Amino acid sequence: MSYRILIVEDTPEILEAVSDFYREEGAGLFDVVTSSDGSDALNKVNSGEFDLLILDIMLPGMSGFDICKAVRNKGDCPVIFVTALGSEHNILKGYETGGDDYVVKPFSIRQLYAKTLALLKRAKGKESSDILTCGAISLNRKTMTVTVKGNDIDINSREYFLLQYLLENRNAVLSRNQILDRVWGDNLDVNDRVVDNTIRRLRVSLGDAACQVKTVIGRGYKITEG
Repeated sequence: MSYRILIVEDTPEILEAVSDFYREEGAGLFDVVTSSDGSDALNKVNSGEFDLLILDIMLPGMSGFDICKAVRNKGDCPVIFVTALGSEHNILKGYETGGDDYVVKPFSIRQLYAKTLALLKRAKGKESSDILTCGAISLNRKTMTVTVKGNDIDINSREYFLLQYLLENRNAVLSRNQILDRVWGDNLDVNDRVVDNTIRRLRVSLGDAACQVKTVIGRGYKITEG
């Protein structure tokens, strides 16, 4: 796995030093894109997805503050400001604009690199806690939506919670009683037959990914990548 990062800096020596360090130290961990102009950087942000931005503030074409605002309107991509503007006013403005960290020049590239890793770990950890993925199926616990091969599917609430339970325990066999306890709780008016019927409906909803929900004869159900 590699992270796509955008480094925006109008001082050629700094831009080269930082981008070279990330490429060499990361040894394939980073796909580094660079820009020395604010307008060009904004075009890159609008035309592609990035995992993290390192932004100078004083740039030709557009300021780093304005670029950060555009990034925030698009999503939650982490932003680190790296700038000579070290006053309290500018630092507070950086955070108010949506920056995640603020580094004042002159700076240590190794410390900047460490901050980058920490922010990516935090951002990806949050993302992974919200999204459960297995094969072609992806479930977003935050929005309560399910996609198959990137396409949204219609799914009722009972199927959703059954699928979530399976995904939380991918590759593990779950008995009908375990599923009843988790998905139906204390409802005494249901029996294990309702699990089979809900599994059947879930497979219909999953379409091409139906084969990922496996029946383990005599034991229960599990979900796998294929």
